[in-house]
Amino acid sequence: MAIEGVEQPAVLQVDDEIRLRKYEGVYDFAFGWYKDEETVYLVDGVRVPYTREKLKRMYEYLNHHGELYFIEVMEKGVYKPIGDVTFWKDDIPIVIGEKRYRGKGIGRKVVCTLIDRGRKLGYDCLYVSEINLFNIASVKCFESLGFRVCGQTDKGKRYLLKL
Repeated sequence: MAIEGVEQPAVLQVDDEIRLRKYEGVYDFAFGWYKDEETVYLVDGVRVPYTREKLKRMYEYLNHHGELYFIEVMEKGVYKPIGDVTFWKDDIPIVIGEKRYRGKGIGRKVVCTLIDRGRKLGYDCLYVSEINLFNIASVKCFESLGFRVCGQTDKGKRYLLKL
């Protein structure tokens, strides 16, 4: 239970083809995403691929602080993980790890689903702790959903959405 007093759903259905599946400690399939220098650059602003240990630490941290989900899409009748997202009031880090699914609106649909979750939980606002300035797709996604800049960071900006 990463959000105190709130039970995390096993699945959040985004639409007929996309769902969020609760993290349950299995993540080996995601290692390829975080070995990719371009993906890591968008996330961390450096081109240093993750080690398995770093990936483990990241998922443990995210799972401890919020509701960690794998983003899954229906492919040939089976859900396939293509990225990850964590939800809590103070941040919504999201990664579409499978490059061929980027730019298709999946991230936007996922964030919309999590905004609705925040409303249902009675939150008055949601934050994104940092979006790197060079991550243009994420900046556009969050701003298009009403998130507004509320601060500067070393590599980017912090965002706020009033619900």
